[in-house]
Amino acid sequence: MKTLTFDFIVVGSGLAGLLAAFHAADYGSVALISKSELDISNSYHAQGGIAAAIGEDDHPSEHYEDTLVAGRNLCDHDAVSLLVNEGLERVRELISQGMDFDKDPEGKLILGLEGGHSKRRILHADGDATGKMMTSFMLKKVLNKPGITTFEYCAALKIIVEDNICKGIQTLQYIDGENIVFIGKATILATGGLSRLYSRSTNPYTATGDGIALAWQAGAKLADMEFIQFHPTALAIPGEEAYLISEAVRGEGAHLLDVNGVRFMTEIHPLAELAPRDVVASAIFKRMQETGNNIFLSLRHLKNDTLAERFHSIDSNLRSFGINLLEDLIPIAPAAHYMVGGIRTDIWGQTSIQALFACGEVASTGVMGANRLASNSLLECLVYGKRAVQKARNLTVNQPLTIQQDTIKLNPDTDQEYLQIKNELANIMSDQVGIVRDAAGLESALSKIESIAVQYKDPGLDYNYHKIVNLTDICRIITLSALERKESRGGHIRTDYPVELEEQLHHIIQEKGKKIQYEAVRTS
Repeated sequence: MKTLTFDFIVVGSGLAGLLAAFHAADYGSVALISKSELDISNSYHAQGGIAAAIGEDDHPSEHYEDTLVAGRNLCDHDAVSLLVNEGLERVRELISQGMDFDKDPEGKLILGLEGGHSKRRILHADGDATGKMMTSFMLKKVLNKPGITTFEYCAALKIIVEDNICKGIQTLQYIDGENIVFIGKATILATGGLSRLYSRSTNPYTATGDGIALAWQAGAKLADMEFIQFHPTALAIPGEEAYLISEAVRGEGAHLLDVNGVRFMTEIHPLAELAPRDVVASAIFKRMQETGNNIFLSLRHLKNDTLAERFHSIDSNLRSFGINLLEDLIPIAPAAHYMVGGIRTDIWGQTSIQALFACGEVASTGVMGANRLASNSLLECLVYGKRAVQKARNLTVNQPLTIQQDTIKLNPDTDQEYLQIKNELANIMSDQVGIVRDAAGLESALSKIESIAVQYKDPGLDYNYHKIVNLTDICRIITLSALERKESRGGHIRTDYPVELEEQLHHIIQEKGKKIQYEAVRTS
């Protein structure tokens, strides 16, 4: 088996991974590993923008408060403070390096408004293509920076840990099936989310939670895994993908209407359509159940022709289905969008395993709480992608490996079996571990997940079987956390425990081979 040695190993090429690789190259050699092409990630598809208190009438303290409110008090205060303060520095730093955010004719930054924000503080680039523009900007910088070697179509198989020290990672190249072991003094996971575990999702197909599964299997702590954020407004056309319609559309004044033309959000929350995402998604879900029909997004009343250019990507996509953004009712329904929890880290991105770091959506830094505030995700990538390197750079080189790894093999004969199991699990998760949950549904889901898992408890050397183990592990972990949290808070809504409870204000921690633990929210 080929072994390659670098100072830093970065797994994932979304914004967090690109930032980590870019900064790590200042301190040594970097391997940047991507499961597919370098430009396929959740970051790349982000439409809404990046939040920063950069406006003259704004302040990081206000951004801080909005984040805590949206996170339903489950956010760790120190992590949020770092996010909003260092985040403002990182955004200004990015602008000084040439990142071109949208400006008005006078050269002033255009700031948008999204759900849960008390001020206009969302920066956009090329209208609704902010993620694409930011990741493309950073990818160019990464590709032009000496010391970074990229590996595309290279899937992570195993995090190699000896004596609770991460030595590196074992991978498999899709092109030729070769296994490569990457050894380094620091491994930084930036593998993104897991919303493709659900049958309806806004995420690319690569977002199946492999990084979280591998970290758990290696012994790392996971936190807040019950909190899955469902984006309220994803296009709902039978047989078509759940195309995201940015929250910024509602920020410009779009209304949500039921099948009878009733604007129902005004009765549910003072911010109406701009309430935090968990509130809007659950309200839409409930209304869909009551009416038996889709909900619709409407811009008709705005009579603003400039919005077609402002949201040109969305407008183009809708037109391919014969829908006019400005004039037609747009059928929408919630879709799995963002993993709020993840691999538990400290404020430097350090996991519970030495020399293993995590940043971006894969990580649970304590920033998001029970519900991510809109457009905080790209900001978290900027802040914690850099912080992880600031700590990792001080590590000493690990000792050589003492255990030989088994070679995992591609097997086209089991491809269809994998897809069948993946779809079966996605239906279970969507039906019983989705937006609204209860004990009976969760117990049923857990039983079905376990019945699948037991069939693949010994995956052997088959890559597809290893992927099934990853899927069943993550589905089980989410379901167990959802059963453990006996309240409704943020993105976790239980009909049998419909209110927030003070005694449930803690992080739920899972670690392989150990009972579920609680961790207090850091308030100082």
